[in-house]
Amino acid sequence: MTDELRGRRVAVLAADGVEQVEYEQPRKAVEDAGGQVALVSLDDGEIQAMNGDIDKGDKFRVDHKVAEVGVDQFDALILPGGTINPDKLRLDSDAVAFVRGFVEAGKPVAAICHGPWTLAEAGVVKGRTLTSYPSIRTDLRNAGATVVDEEVVTDHGLVTSRNPDDLPAFCAKLVEEFAQGDATQRKHQVATG
Repeated sequence: MTDELRGRRVAVLAADGVEQVEYEQPRKAVEDAGGQVALVSLDDGEIQAMNGDIDKGDKFRVDHKVAEVGVDQFDALILPGGTINPDKLRLDSDAVAFVRGFVEAGKPVAAICHGPWTLAEAGVVKGRTLTSYPSIRTDLRNAGATVVDEEVVTDHGLVTSRNPDDLPAFCAKLVEEFAQGDATQRKHQVATG
């Protein structure tokens, strides 16, 4: 365990249908680096994770409803994939506003697989370079992003990866970016300022 993220509070925004490994591995990476993680979702209770969008995985307890928390309570955000999960999130105005708030505040955000779909819905990918699962790349381009096919891409605090095979690189990069979060936020505040 390292202390790179000691004192950092990280939200994972997810709903039913989240790809289990894309929730568990980034969460573990943050916790292993000393950070605190909270599962934020659309409703109280539990969410049902999936394996490969087909097989039911485990259920995970929700820590906070997205309508009841603010961006100021967290230092960074993780958006795991799974096809169903971001499709549910992008239909919820509170979830979309929560995601938009992180980007507008200059706080680091990490999204993998189908996770960037919610970034597109939030209107925060225009002019940014990112990657994703192949089936949503047209949506991201239509939202103004430059999309590349790389294991992990970082663009001013926005970390993206393509699929579960990229998780080792994704987790390492998100810990690095989240550790630099204060610097990223200061640069953003100076630029918008």
